[in-house]
Amino acid sequence: MKKMFKLIGKFFHHIGLFFDKWLITPITKLFLIISSLFKDNNKLFDKYLSKKSTLIIISLILAFVVFMFIDNESTVMTDQYAEILYNQKVNAVYNDELYVVEGLPKTVDITLIGQKRHIFLAKQSPSNGATVDLTGLKPGTHKVTLKYSQRLKSLDYKLDPSQVMVTIYEKVSQTKSITYDVLHQDDLDSKLSIDSINLDRNEVIVKGAEYKLNKVASVKALVDVKYLNNPKAGVINLKKVPLVAYDTDGKVVDVEIVPKTVNAKIKISSPSKEVPVNVIPKGDLAFGKSIKSITSNISKVTIYGESSVLSKINSIDAEIDVSGLEKNKDYNITLTKPTGVNEISNDSLSVKVIIDNSTTKEFDNIQISTENLDSKYKVQALSEKDSKVNIVVEGSEDAINKIENTSIKAYIDLKDLGVGEHEVKVQVTGSDNKLIYKSKTKTVKVKILEK
Repeated sequence: MKKMFKLIGKFFHHIGLFFDKWLITPITKLFLIISSLFKDNNKLFDKYLSKKSTLIIISLILAFVVFMFIDNESTVMTDQYAEILYNQKVNAVYNDELYVVEGLPKTVDITLIGQKRHIFLAKQSPSNGATVDLTGLKPGTHKVTLKYSQRLKSLDYKLDPSQVMVTIYEKVSQTKSITYDVLHQDDLDSKLSIDSINLDRNEVIVKGAEYKLNKVASVKALVDVKYLNNPKAGVINLKKVPLVAYDTDGKVVDVEIVPKTVNAKIKISSPSKEVPVNVIPKGDLAFGKSIKSITSNISKVTIYGESSVLSKINSIDAEIDVSGLEKNKDYNITLTKPTGVNEISNDSLSVKVIIDNSTTKEFDNIQISTENLDSKYKVQALSEKDSKVNIVVEGSEDAINKIENTSIKAYIDLKDLGVGEHEVKVQVTGSDNKLIYKSKTKTVKVKILEK
């Protein structure tokens, strides 16, 4: 604003000088000369001066001169422009092999001031942005001035910021081992599984200020599944995998890593396993009723996942609610993937349950087994009646007639039990989950001994 007022003052000052120097003084002199020439014939002079055409010509000449002056002065005033160049790169000159600089902005805004044509030319010329020379500065905090290497001297410029506080550190280095993280693994085909990833190096060098290197807890190669081109079972080589340093909280630490990338060899497989589907009824049927048969449109499915997970899965269970059921019913079930399973070949199931009248049958002398006993112990029944039980099976007559003693399992769970005598609940299962199994003896007494 001050600059604008100065320009306006100059403008009117120039106009005053112009009228004084080029109009008032010369015209006065001109009339004096003319008057002296016509001093002997004033009437002739008055005659010409009083002519309309003479006055018009003089007026036009004066108007033209005034116009040229004002136009020139206004051009000088109005031809001053300002334009901001945003986000101009800052280039620092220093020995980056020995030092680390913090606090220096990556970019600055540069305001160019001058005539429009000069600003236009400046914008067309390649620019190296702003520069700051840190040569000769020692480790510590310094106030430095940013400069702009303008090519046109007719322009003024202003940097924002023009001065900054920077801190210079000595650069140190450390050797760090590297691991990997897999990104966007959910984008991989659910039937595929990453078996292993081998990096082409185990260690890298990290460089930076000592206080930052002390924060580095891990260096990881970020293996991004998105960069795998049409992944299939086999070995895929992924190049230029970026490396990132993290602190103990998982935040990125800004340090130099040498090299910046590694290459990874990724082994992809498609492990699968066929397992049966077990339909398990839950709840109590209506009084006097039992399940005669359970049939489904699918008896087996193929599951996909890591081999270590699949080896532990022998079946897929599908539960149906039969509470209060007294007549036949159809169910539509969605299978739930077990933990670690990526895909199931068919996740929908249609089940038909046939209801029959209920009956019971008793199976005698079923041997009691043990589960979850610590390997350092052994167990003994305190009496003969504590080693065997009689089992009552309830269900459809057709189903009961098909089972045998060997298909019934009675057991006690000894988990977390130590040396001494214990009274333990008897539990029963059977091969046919349509039937209900109950032990006539609810508990038995056993003794746990050291081996």
